[in-house]
Amino acid sequence: MTAPTPLLADVMVDADLLWERSALDRIIADMGRRIDAALEGERAVFLTVMNGALIFAGQLALSIRTDFEFDYVHATRYRGATSGSDLHWLREPHVSLEGRVVLLVDDILDEGHTLKAVREDCYKRGARKVLIVSLCTKRHNRLVEGIAADFNGVELPDRYVFGFGMDFHEQGRNLPGIYALKE
Repeated sequence: MTAPTPLLADVMVDADLLWERSALDRIIADMGRRIDAALEGERAVFLTVMNGALIFAGQLALSIRTDFEFDYVHATRYRGATSGSDLHWLREPHVSLEGRVVLLVDDILDEGHTLKAVREDCYKRGARKVLIVSLCTKRHNRLVEGIAADFNGVELPDRYVFGFGMDFHEQGRNLPGIYALKE
């Protein structure tokens, strides 16, 4: 028999707040300025990885002055669990990526399996350049070879994190900060 899913309220009692919203707001605004400078006015495709990047991507898009064509993909390895498995595609991009710069926006760069697969798919669809933008990156030595964020907001410890788009068993995505489970 499967154990019941823990409730967010129960884990919040002992969770550690790693980043509060006001700090994340400033970091995301700075990321927007750096992305503007890198794009030099080129109209890129803003490709959000759902569901986790939804909150971050919306705020980031408002911090960038360069015009974008927006689309999203939905690819996951977690499916509500706390550890990843095989990549599962729920939605592929609909906008043509042929000859375009793609800003691939995700909530977290953990081991990089999902982002690497999505980036490779963008190149197969003809993207000229794919820039990876992540709100956060975990500090550990399990990152897959050949993947890194071109723009990253914050670094996180190697713990299970949630909030600001990231979930705990599909709960807590709308928390205004980034939290970690107790070790």
